[in-house]
Amino acid sequence: MYFQDRYLTGEQRMMRDTTRRYVDHVVIPFIQQNRMREWQMDPLDRLPPHILEQADAAGLRALGVPEQYGGIALDPSTQSQTLALIATEIARGESGLADKLVQNWKISVLIAQFAPKHLQEYWFTRYMSEPQFLMAHCLTEPRGASDRWLPYNVPEVNMDTKAVLDGDEWVINGRKQFISNGFDASLYVVYANTDDDVGMQQGTSSFLVPRETPGLEVTRCNETIGGRFMNNGEIVFDNCRVPADHLLVHNDALGKAGIYFRPGKVLVAAKSLGIGVGAYEETVAFVHERVQGGKAIIKHQAVALRIADMATRLEAVAALLRHAALAVDERSPDADALCNMVKVFASHEIVKVCQNAMELHGGYGAMLEVGIEKYMRDALINLHSDGTTDVSNFKIVKAMFPETAGKYAGAD
Repeated sequence: MYFQDRYLTGEQRMMRDTTRRYVDHVVIPFIQQNRMREWQMDPLDRLPPHILEQADAAGLRALGVPEQYGGIALDPSTQSQTLALIATEIARGESGLADKLVQNWKISVLIAQFAPKHLQEYWFTRYMSEPQFLMAHCLTEPRGASDRWLPYNVPEVNMDTKAVLDGDEWVINGRKQFISNGFDASLYVVYANTDDDVGMQQGTSSFLVPRETPGLEVTRCNETIGGRFMNNGEIVFDNCRVPADHLLVHNDALGKAGIYFRPGKVLVAAKSLGIGVGAYEETVAFVHERVQGGKAIIKHQAVALRIADMATRLEAVAALLRHAALAVDERSPDADALCNMVKVFASHEIVKVCQNAMELHGGYGAMLEVGIEKYMRDALINLHSDGTTDVSNFKIVKAMFPETAGKYAGAD
């Protein structure tokens, strides 16, 4: 099911097995024994330290960090495929935890590509020595999110967050919303407009901003229905000053961030798949154990048909996920379209898998202490994570038909 050995290298099988042991022995027992823990209103009390400490011990935090700083090097020719495999396994146990770690992986790759060597040395050394260290990618704003990723490359839709060079410092002002790891991150990659006269693609820069920087304030944790072990946050920048060398990419930050965005879509799909696999596995166990009419309910045709439907949807998602991840690794021309396709397809198919899981559990499917409803809540988050369905579909059409797809903003 979902990632067969025949698709994997020896290194990938080893990583998968290591991740699976961590999930089976650390993550799943914690979730099963602490069903109400995610509902604690103090976000910092939800995930106990040993979860990330054990992830660190298993090497799962080190992905994307250069080897010279103690990280684990991934083969570039299979990097997206490997990260998808690992993200699927972690999300099988807890999708919010997967999101915590995925952000760290993607941002590590971004920092390794664009940060000056002295900043890489400082931050990667600190990151590797602190198991609770999280990173956040600050792009979305209250007034503009997925809609900005339509062909809105005009000055009128530039980011509201601005950065201005003042001597040897950049001064950042603005607000970011719906930021993964935003509430408790120690380091932020922040996107801001640095040229009002051109479109978003040509006038957006990215900056490395430590949490303790004066003028950076984390104002809230966004309380979501699912993925609650990842603390999504809102951040305000009020004359926040960073040294000039904390600029990562000047004006072309969105174009250069393809190394973050394309694998990001794949990893959202991988997290969806992991949620679906978790729901499927628990449901298969339940229908074999639950007896009605004198026999296990798997022997009732109506139940068996639903199990077959769930398995088929999972295999279809896994197949498209492998195809999209391979396209990213090969830098194929169809990678952009496939990344958005698998993100949309996986999020919708896994909601259907989780609906079947809840219905096959009957009344137990809605009970917090049983935990099946959690899969549905977590799956629903991915419908809009990393882009809404409609915007993702617009991007698919734009990637497929760049010359004829409609333009959605600009002068009439």
